[in-house]
Amino acid sequence: MEKRTEIIEIDSLTHPGAAMFSTLTEAQLRNRLEPEKGIFIAESPKVINVALDAGYTPLALLCERKHITGDAARIIERCGNIPVYTGSREILADITGYTLTRGVLCAMKRERHPSVAEITGDASRIVVIDGVTDTTNIGAIFRSAAALGMDAVLLTTTSCDPLNRRAVRVSMGSVFLIPWTWLDAPVSSLKENGFKTVALALTDKSVSIDDKSLCAEPRLALILGTEGDGLAHDVIADADYTARIPMMHGVDSLNVAAASAVAFWQLRRPEGNNPS
Repeated sequence: MEKRTEIIEIDSLTHPGAAMFSTLTEAQLRNRLEPEKGIFIAESPKVINVALDAGYTPLALLCERKHITGDAARIIERCGNIPVYTGSREILADITGYTLTRGVLCAMKRERHPSVAEITGDASRIVVIDGVTDTTNIGAIFRSAAALGMDAVLLTTTSCDPLNRRAVRVSMGSVFLIPWTWLDAPVSSLKENGFKTVALALTDKSVSIDDKSLCAEPRLALILGTEGDGLAHDVIADADYTARIPMMHGVDSLNVAAASAVAFWQLRRPEGNNPS
């Protein structure tokens, strides 16, 4: 006999089923010690659908009562036999600490992180995010990377988790569309994989991002630095290139998310150099 989805009414902030949506911190959700037991929260039907399409496993849903037969209906159907916690808009806002976007959250199981070699083997353009901690910037960088032809994203361990709820939402689910993993080794180690590295930074030796030699490189790793201090001096010194975006009207730099989009478009893979 086919099981029916369990709809669970929540009327208290202390309901045990709500813990993953309310009391657990981002660090607890991520579970660094046992990543395979970690979870993340996807918000809004569109983002949840992208995650499901990418193969992520849903664990539980939280949605406003009115959305069970509305915006969340198709999501509930796709997720199968998982608990669906529901309540009034006010109760759910109290539980999560914010008003839900389109009234639907989904707790999902984290996947094993692939190795650097696995996601860069056939890549010609990869992104290295070094020390970027703002969740909005992380989400925006991923969205631009997916849209503008980057093959993979690597993050240093000092960067924000791309599966942070806000980063996922800002990316509009793009974190599920492009391969990514953590980079534990120095950025310069990518040269062993056949990549030329380019640090996006303002120095006396910086070339323009439309430099012909730079654009023609068959395999390129674009390194983006933290919002305030930029890239560390040793990262810049170890890079094969240092590049800048030409500026006008006395503006000296762009926000890292805006700069990334410009760089991704200009330094996209050369014609005819598509990864296999």
